[in-house]
Amino acid sequence: MMEQVDAPRIYLIAGLGNPGREYKNNRHNVGFMLVDRLAGRLGETFGRVESRGLVAKGVYQGRRLILAKPQTYMNESGKSIGSLVRYYKVPLENLIVAYDDVDLPFGTLRLRPSGGSAGQKGMRSIQEQLGTENFPRLRLGIGRPPGRMEAATYVLQDFDRAEVELLPEILDKAADAILVFVCEGLEKAMNSYNGLVEGDEG
Repeated sequence: MMEQVDAPRIYLIAGLGNPGREYKNNRHNVGFMLVDRLAGRLGETFGRVESRGLVAKGVYQGRRLILAKPQTYMNESGKSIGSLVRYYKVPLENLIVAYDDVDLPFGTLRLRPSGGSAGQKGMRSIQEQLGTENFPRLRLGIGRPPGRMEAATYVLQDFDRAEVELLPEILDKAADAILVFVCEGLEKAMNSYNGLVEGDEG
């Protein structure tokens, strides 16, 4: 068996979104919302800029966590994430990227060990920068646009009132999933959290 490394294991948790107040509550920014939630759990804030991203750092059960919100705009997210991965020498199995997905119903969580970008430009950028699709990701379902609305328009709209009421529970479950991933591994997190987030009272 390999010896345990004494230094805390390092994890990079990246949430995708667009910087700027006008985008803050957009569906496209649900990745930012998730890492904000995680920072709150850790008692940390996004107080510094590194590698063109806002960064918060904390320790959770002996693991060193770096939370990141790229400030490059969505379609160049890889420039920030690739730089952070290289600087901190983060093993790719310890990187997880959280982002919105129009192909999943609103409130659905989907953790996966690898896969394509499915047209999500932030993920495409990260895969180009890292040269691989083989790193964990958490897709946060935002549902399909109504009628004939273009997806590009839909994702840049704010969540509607009914969705906003459900978001705290969804983000809490997603944060739980990330922390299980960090402490117990991706398979345990997938088995426990993949699916539709539903209220405890049915």
